[in-house]
Amino acid sequence: MKVARTLTKRAQYVLVYRKGSTYIDNLIVMKVLPNGLNLSRYGFSVTKKVGKAVQRNRLKRLLREIMRLQLTKSGWDIVFIVRREALTADYHQLERTIAKLLAQAQLLQESNERISPGVN
Repeated sequence: MKVARTLTKRAQYVLVYRKGSTYIDNLIVMKVLPNGLNLSRYGFSVTKKVGKAVQRNRLKRLLREIMRLQLTKSGWDIVFIVRREALTADYHQLERTIAKLLAQAQLLQESNERISPGVN
């Protein structure tokens, strides 16, 4: 069974909003909070101000794929708050923004910390 790597409950989001550290870019705002678990969880907040449902869902799909490919350190809850400017951004711009924000928060794994391919 796959391990849940997403924030699912409103209380989890509220906790990160209230107590988390903030990192800001013109496309995305990132809030992070240690969670004390052996994995990092993430969630996305895309309000109706950003665009219609099709546009919001497209952004969330792109961001989920970007996060799936990122190697992040364990033990963090991460919330990405998408800004309206992200609508005009392509995949690579969003990827660079996410990588930059994770690097600022020092949440990217170093190459020597990577888990071997056979271990989950």
